[in-house]
Amino acid sequence: MSFVARQDPVESERTMPERPTSMDPQELGFTPKGPVGWLAPLLLLSTGLRALLAILFGAYLDKRELQNALDSDVFDHSATADGELWLDYIADLGDGFDATYSMAYLLAQPDLEVDGERLPRGRLLMMGGDQVYPLASGDGYENRMKGPYRAALPEAPAGEPRPTLFALPGNHDWYDGLTAFLRLFARRKDGHIGGWRTEQRRSYFAVKLPANWWLFAVDEQFGAYIDDPQLMYFERAAAQVGPDDRVILMTPSPTWVKAADSPEKYDAVDYFIRTILAPTRAHVRVLVSGDLHHYARYTGEDRELITCGGGGAYTLGTQNLPDELTVPPKETLTRSKSRSRTYGLKESFPDAPTSRRWGWGVFHRLPRRNAGFATMLGIIQTLTMLAMAGAAASRQDGSILKLFTIPLVLMLLVILLATVLFAQPPGASSPKHARHWILGLLHGFAQIALAAGGTLAWLRLDFRDWAWPLPLVVAAVVYGPVIAILSTQLTAAYLLIAARFGVNVNELFAGQGIEDGKSFLRMHIGADGTLTIHPIGVRKVCHDWQPDPDGDPESPWLRPETPLIPHRIEPPVRVV
Repeated sequence: MSFVARQDPVESERTMPERPTSMDPQELGFTPKGPVGWLAPLLLLSTGLRALLAILFGAYLDKRELQNALDSDVFDHSATADGELWLDYIADLGDGFDATYSMAYLLAQPDLEVDGERLPRGRLLMMGGDQVYPLASGDGYENRMKGPYRAALPEAPAGEPRPTLFALPGNHDWYDGLTAFLRLFARRKDGHIGGWRTEQRRSYFAVKLPANWWLFAVDEQFGAYIDDPQLMYFERAAAQVGPDDRVILMTPSPTWVKAADSPEKYDAVDYFIRTILAPTRAHVRVLVSGDLHHYARYTGEDRELITCGGGGAYTLGTQNLPDELTVPPKETLTRSKSRSRTYGLKESFPDAPTSRRWGWGVFHRLPRRNAGFATMLGIIQTLTMLAMAGAAASRQDGSILKLFTIPLVLMLLVILLATVLFAQPPGASSPKHARHWILGLLHGFAQIALAAGGTLAWLRLDFRDWAWPLPLVVAAVVYGPVIAILSTQLTAAYLLIAARFGVNVNELFAGQGIEDGKSFLRMHIGADGTLTIHPIGVRKVCHDWQPDPDGDPESPWLRPETPLIPHRIEPPVRVV
């Protein structure tokens, strides 16, 4: 394993592109995209199928084994002029342009004034996962991540060391087996995204930092094992780690939070700490991850556990986070697990009251931002009503069995099956298994009751007696839109209630697509070895951008018409 010291290569001469004068994609070189509509029927289907294929055939698509043929460099960023280093961390960023570019714009600034203190731009930018949504592809990365970040920092800052970007894949980066991810972040020796240089050769990496700090980023997805080439890479890196060193461990998902419901979720991370890092006697002082789209910090006697997934994707509320975590969970079946410790929740953003208030917004945001989902509900409800009306009319010939016609039974089964699957029941061994089934069935019966009520109203109207096909036209043009709104509101009420029981919390917020409430970390390693973590929040992202065609080569192409105001989520967290 080679040890690659950071270098600042001389930029090759190239023709400088003209700065854009508008938001025209032809000038920008990419197409700014709106937020992903996560409840769009086709997207739900395609994403679900991709996730299923990744889980069922992940071993065949997994390119981590093949990465053994790539360079196994450990990256040395420990040598700085003053013995200090600033680095940034952001995750879950490749969604709608406004939120993604708002955060990229702040990260690209030479410094930020936060609550009266100036914080310099990070020499390193760590991306913690899900650099693109909803599915990984070349065009997806270009339009949702690479393009916005290139627009924020088009060229390397003049007279300064070029900042370096490292990226860890998240589950959305994984849906194509890491093909597009590796092509973007690990393909070329001289790779760059705008003014940021890319150095990594694999989907995981180790970086030596100043003052005996290290950063290890582990690629562990879908609960899979950590592959042998990756373990060997980190074993060789760990051979350079001493007992006085301290480690920041990046993971794709905050398994310490998810293990509260599924104890096995933390097993792979615990295995890595026990087998790779513990033998060095180094101190793992910080675990950091994205995946959950909010900021939350748990603290204990030995380390900080930080979730920071506010890079651009829809904001996820924090009202369901437990006040305490036991890590590793005592319920794990791993016999050689590390000693369990208790960690308390110290801060979250958005906070729980704000999250609950935003949850109530589902009634107006769900239909407004998910027209396709509302249309699907309207179609299902209309078809069910027509089947019920036909069955009710058949009672006139005295045959009770005709009440249970095949179309009606089929529609009822479709509704119940869809609502149960929407509730995402876990395995039978999960202690919360029953509540998913109960809430899913109750939602299904509520939708059926709504269809029955709609049928009673329909049978009282004169439309049904009109000449065919006029009743069908009225059902599609009048009844369909009205019942779609009512069914969507019923789904919104279900999501709000289910979230209180820890079910469909993600869907409650994904359906709303809240772009505000974003966050990233700005960290500083001092000459004395103290790591200071500044959690930065942005309450409102910008939606109006002004081209800056006369700006300096390294200045952003687009500037916000209304100022972006970063603030500290909590006082600086100091780790020694």
